[in-house]
Amino acid sequence: MAVRAGVDVGGTFTDLVALAADGRIDVRKVVTTPEDPAVGMFRALDELGTGDGGRGTGGGGGGPVSPPSSPVPIDVLVHGTTIATNTLLERTGARVALVTTRGFEDVLWLRRQDRAALYDLGRDHPPPLVARRDVVGVAERMGPEGVVEPLADGEVARVVAAVRALAPEAVAVSFLFAFRHPEHERCVAAALRDGLPGVPIAASHEVLPVFREFERTSTATVEAYLRPRVSTYLARLEGDLHGRGIGKLRIMASSGGTLPPPAAAARAASLALSGPAGGVVGACLVGAAVGLLDLLTLDMGGTSADASLVTGGLAVSDGGGGAVAGIPLALPAILIETVSAGGGSVAQIDEGGALKVGPDSAGAVPGPACYGRGGERPTVTDACLVLGWLDPASPLADEVRLDPAAAERAVGGLGSAAGPDAPHAAAGIVAVAAAVMARALKRVSVARGLDPRRMALLPFGGAGPLFGCRLADALGMPQVVIPPHPGVLSALGLAAAAERVDVLASFHRPLAALQPPDLVEAFRPLLAAAAREVPGGALARYADCRFAGQGYEVTVPVAGDEPHRIGDAFLMAHRERYGHAVSGRPVEIVNLRVVALREGSPPSFATAGRTARRALGKRPITLEGKRVTASVWALDELAAGVRLDGPAVLAGRDATALVEPGWRGTVHPCGALVLERP
Repeated sequence: MAVRAGVDVGGTFTDLVALAADGRIDVRKVVTTPEDPAVGMFRALDELGTGDGGRGTGGGGGGPVSPPSSPVPIDVLVHGTTIATNTLLERTGARVALVTTRGFEDVLWLRRQDRAALYDLGRDHPPPLVARRDVVGVAERMGPEGVVEPLADGEVARVVAAVRALAPEAVAVSFLFAFRHPEHERCVAAALRDGLPGVPIAASHEVLPVFREFERTSTATVEAYLRPRVSTYLARLEGDLHGRGIGKLRIMASSGGTLPPPAAAARAASLALSGPAGGVVGACLVGAAVGLLDLLTLDMGGTSADASLVTGGLAVSDGGGGAVAGIPLALPAILIETVSAGGGSVAQIDEGGALKVGPDSAGAVPGPACYGRGGERPTVTDACLVLGWLDPASPLADEVRLDPAAAERAVGGLGSAAGPDAPHAAAGIVAVAAAVMARALKRVSVARGLDPRRMALLPFGGAGPLFGCRLADALGMPQVVIPPHPGVLSALGLAAAAERVDVLASFHRPLAALQPPDLVEAFRPLLAAAAREVPGGALARYADCRFAGQGYEVTVPVAGDEPHRIGDAFLMAHRERYGHAVSGRPVEIVNLRVVALREGSPPSFATAGRTARRALGKRPITLEGKRVTASVWALDELAAGVRLDGPAVLAGRDATALVEPGWRGTVHPCGALVLERP
């Protein structure tokens, strides 16, 4: 039976989930290969069909991995890639030339004239992705009503020659008011494509046809910067996968939907949050199965932790106002707050004598000290092992076994500033990491006017379930949901993700001046474009609205063609987001959006075959500086209805969970463990 597979390439491990047509789930986990992420992916694919009982291999209690046999046929493979994110973080993208309206060559340097840090006068924004000497000004100008300065044929020829002389690897084109009148930009982009064959040309009216010159120019520059490397990676990957008999390859976008490789290569900037987006999709599926639609999610992997928000069962978007590596990127994306608090994040004493965790990470190579691969610096994983939360007898992916002595040496090597001995230093490391993650969760909830005490926390990733109770206590949250297969939930979300395309257009009109036919006509070309991108997909309409004079917008769904209904939805959303809304104040629409969606195959969460109803035994662990005895359970074998009390350690094949004292858990029929404070 052919399956649909999701592959999430993380900083430490590569996770694969195969989803059969009947919803059955098969899991594999291998060590990531940083020198070539595709190698780890192929190893995970080779391990499908190894007869592991459909539960996969990995951290916490899995046995040896059998040699590959009878590979499972894969109909569709959905890939969550970090290629775009890492390119921005490492600044290893293409050499870009920027072509823009004369007089606006410095827009990337002027930015919004806001500070990088409000109270740190010495901190600067990251420099733009293009060098100032590689910016070419064009004698042309469009205004709100059309042409202000015509574009001459001779000027087009001059610009092409000037750009050719720079010998760039990619070109970004962003003209003033091109979001409304793209004629000049379209003409120059076409001439550049003819004059520089093989060089990617990213035109802003194609990448992001909405207003705000700085954000639009920055996004077009990011697209040009990423496109050569992303397109090369995807083309090679698609060829290799087809050579292995895999039917189709699809790539996860930051919006939470998937794209075919050609569309993903042409929208390279939309892949900046490709991997983390899959986890939020998986969290939505688990929340729906449990019956909890308002969630805070935390994906704690090897190099970072990603906090996000689910309301009403849907992932929340940041409205296109985000940034990656400090570079503004105004494309549709799931709201994700990333912090350097992963299992491999390195702990150290800073110049002021304070203990800090991250941003340095041990990654997959050499990894935490306890991996026995040459790492010597203490990490969060080492601290958890010192505290007894992890079982050194249980192998992680690829038979990585944990070395308690190496962890003790690394953590103890921090010195007396971290604590009198290794257990005290380890407790400090996990406390600092938890504080960093708690701040991230507050930024996606409290900072948006939402009360986390009215929500449930869903932690996942290899290390997330170890910190669930601690983080819920920090935020006053009453429930924690440990999902089925928590260590590979991102890959599960990828396998089940929908096909999705977002189509945007600028539309500056007062709401009071609109009639139903105006909305119908404005949405018509967007609906047609979206239908072409996803034939047969469901189409949803949205509008970015604001009070007249505001500098920010709120996106609301458009149900029907009556303008007053948009106004009512805006007032409700504004009140919920900001705590106030003034009826009768003029409202305007600034952008229109259409989302085309074709849902994927949902997984079948079930506890059939799970028979464990009692603990495997007990072992001592350290919590809050005290030695306590915790019951030990097999996380992947818990039968529906089982109840357990903390302290407890739940060892699974892809993750380990910790239930702290005062928390009580019940296994839901879908396999999730729902924890509550009595």
